Amino acid sequence: MTGNPRPTRGDYVVWRQATTRWADDDVYGHMNNARYFELIDTAVNVHLAEAVGGDIRQLPAIGVVAEVSCRYFREMGYPEPIDMGLVVDHIGNSSVVYRIGLFQGDGDEAAAEGRFVHVYVDSESRSVVQIPQQIRDVVSPLRR
Repeated sequence: MTGNPRPTRGDYVVWRQATTRWADDDVYGHMNNARYFELIDTAVNVHLAEAVGGDIRQLPAIGVVAEVSCRYFREMGYPEPIDMGLVVDHIGNSSVVYRIGLFQGDGDEAAAEGRFVHVYVDSESRSVVQIPQQIRDVVSPLRR
C-alpha cells in the first residue's frame, strides 16, 4: 500500500459503536460499500447532535457534505459490531474536515477510514457562511 499508513485506534479522539445487520452484507458475504458511507455520515452527525445537545438541522447554518471518501483495508460484515473513531483534521472558516476510522474486532488497525468534509451554509439561502460558534466549540476538541 502506498500513501498514508494504515490508521490505528490511537489516531482518533471520540468513539461510538454501530451494530451490523444481516442486510449490510452483499452477495459476496462482506459489508456493502454503501453501508461504509452511512456509518461515516452517522459517526459525524450523531456526535455533533449529541455534543450540541439538540437537532443540528435546526441551527441557522447547517453542514452540507462537500466531500466523502473511504479507504478500505480489510473486509467487515455481519454479525460483529463496528467501532467508529472520529478525529478532526482541519477547521477552516466555513468547513470542517473529519476522519472516521472503522474497526471490527479487537485489532488495533482500521478496517477502513473515511474522510468527510462539511461546508456550512445558511439554512435558508444555502449561501456559504462561517462555521457557527456552537459547532466550532464542539469540533475543536476533536483536533489532533
